[in-house]
Amino acid sequence: MRYIDPHIHMVSRTTDDYEQMAAQGVVAVIEPAFWQGQPRTQIGTFQDYFSMLVGFERFRAAQFGIRHYCTMGLNSKEANNVPLAEEVMDLLPLFATKEGVVAIGEIGYDDQTEAEDKFFRLQIELAKEVGLPILVHTPHRDKKRGTYRSMDVLEEHGFSPEMAIIDHNNEETCKEVLDRGYWCGFTIYPKTKMGNERMVEVVRQYGSERVIIDSSADWGVSDSLAVPKTARLMLERGIPVDQIEAVCYRNAIAAYASSGQFQEDDWLNPSPIDQRTLFEGNSVLRGGQTPRIDEPAKEGLLIR
Repeated sequence: MRYIDPHIHMVSRTTDDYEQMAAQGVVAVIEPAFWQGQPRTQIGTFQDYFSMLVGFERFRAAQFGIRHYCTMGLNSKEANNVPLAEEVMDLLPLFATKEGVVAIGEIGYDDQTEAEDKFFRLQIELAKEVGLPILVHTPHRDKKRGTYRSMDVLEEHGFSPEMAIIDHNNEETCKEVLDRGYWCGFTIYPKTKMGNERMVEVVRQYGSERVIIDSSADWGVSDSLAVPKTARLMLERGIPVDQIEAVCYRNAIAAYASSGQFQEDDWLNPSPIDQRTLFEGNSVLRGGQTPRIDEPAKEGLLIR
């Protein structure tokens, strides 16, 4: 079975993660722009970070057989630094239309402040201007109110539910999200948020329509293999294979297809891997390491 992890912060992960993910069947990832643990204080740090998402990280993933996409946005946490946030808003249109950008996100609420609301609304309008879906970050505190408020604001701006992925849901929020027609994302974290056993029961109760599973793996305690691990548990617990494929693969494609950037053919018929390739003079290898070099087979398959 193939898997997509549609919310994972790979700039915080190592090459070992890429190798293990590829071995477990992960073929594509989406990396949302977010904060990096320590708030940024200058616009140049945002510019370099956004450049890395569409540049080196895309290259690095491909060197291990995984197709990398990203979303662009001012995260809710850093929206509270209003002067800097205004500078980021000037920068975002330059990156929103770059190759591999599949949505505006992750945006929404953290503490549900006036500043967060202001920049959430501005980015909704940006998404409308550039014709991209939106990835919504729902708050960790007061989640139910923040989730409902996020959807209310999207509807105030006339943003179609079919174009919005509401992420970090739990048992308290998922029914309302699904009932209102949104894509319903679930982050599988070790020992917190949504565990994979709870996720099995959510799919058993609500089915697979518009449900998406991701890992949101980052610099904290998280698991880059959460999607394939949850899929295996679902299979063991009797969830039908077609539903597993939907929540771990097909629904992500459908949710981000309107971007025009997220296409299955990209990873089903990839360019051969050649780890001798450099990105701005840089390699994923270190001295003395043997590069992986794939050659295309006659029928478009890859042999190693």
